[in-house]
Amino acid sequence: MRDILPGLRSRCAAGTPLALATVVAVHGSAPREPGAVMAVDAEGTVLGSVSGGCVEADVYEVAREVLAGAAPRVVSYGISDDEAFGVGLTCGGTIEVLVRAYASGTELAGLTALLDLVAADVPVAEATVLSGAAETGARRVVRATGVHGTLGSEGLDAAVTDDARGLLDQGLTGIQWYGARGQRRMAEVAVFVRSHTPPPRMLVFGAIDHAAATARIGSFLGYRVTVCDARPAFATPERFPTADEVVCAWPHDYLEATGADARTVICVLTHDPKFDVPLLVAALRTPAAYIGVMGSRRTHDDRLARLREAGVDEAALARLASPVGLDLGARTPEETAVSIAAEIIQHRWGGTGRPLGELTGAIHHPGSRP
Repeated sequence: MRDILPGLRSRCAAGTPLALATVVAVHGSAPREPGAVMAVDAEGTVLGSVSGGCVEADVYEVAREVLAGAAPRVVSYGISDDEAFGVGLTCGGTIEVLVRAYASGTELAGLTALLDLVAADVPVAEATVLSGAAETGARRVVRATGVHGTLGSEGLDAAVTDDARGLLDQGLTGIQWYGARGQRRMAEVAVFVRSHTPPPRMLVFGAIDHAAATARIGSFLGYRVTVCDARPAFATPERFPTADEVVCAWPHDYLEATGADARTVICVLTHDPKFDVPLLVAALRTPAAYIGVMGSRRTHDDRLARLREAGVDEAALARLASPVGLDLGARTPEETAVSIAAEIIQHRWGGTGRPLGELTGAIHHPGSRP
């Protein structure tokens, strides 16, 4: 949803009715994950995508029907569904899409409240009934300290609120099943819980040309990018216009102050021992998802020796992606940034890093949790 957030907010502010089509389940191979959103407004304008182009034409028609007053509904597309051949799903999998309208002032106000929370990076979960013994499209918004909306019964609200907070803590999105009154281990009501969490962070250390290119591609991939360098002349916003934040500080001091969680990626591009060693000692104490370090193989060997002298054990050293990036034959800062981004994606999803043409089986596989 973040990719179309400005467009959604502007339409809500103008009171323009719109329909949201949300991927709620994926079976097999598909180009978009659960939570992907496509919007169609009252004027017929489309924002976003649910399948990368495979089924958008049909989803568009369903969205127009819902905007015209049809009830919310879940539509399935897949190679086993005769309808799918007419709309061209060729990705080898099945997707289920919830389509519902936001037309009244009350509906638009509720959507606006959710979008405002997402825009402010406030963690929030949205629970929506898909099918069963509750009204399809009924919606409940859950925060750590508050809720809004109802799914139709007090018991169902309580159970979904509890589960939604647990999923939100883990950044997970998916379908949960309940009894009509919220009973566990029953399958009478399907509820889709979409977790909206702040974007993951990319911390880039070293204000060099490679850092500028890495910051650009990090922003493109959806990270909140911070560039940090101890040199005031180099750590300036003008040199890194796509970064969300440029910090002038000693790298290890900044990292220890800001911290890193299990979704954070760290790119150390300084290749200077006086910066690298204390920074990497601090980085390896965090649960960061990825720690990439630039430098030649000789620099890498020297760095490992220094880190061992600093008391870093072999298990921690094995976490380092060093030298940073995949072997793409990169030469320029921009090509190197692509190499780094490719390795980050590989770590995130558990890919092989090999050409797809050399492999068989599903192209889109579940891999690791982002």
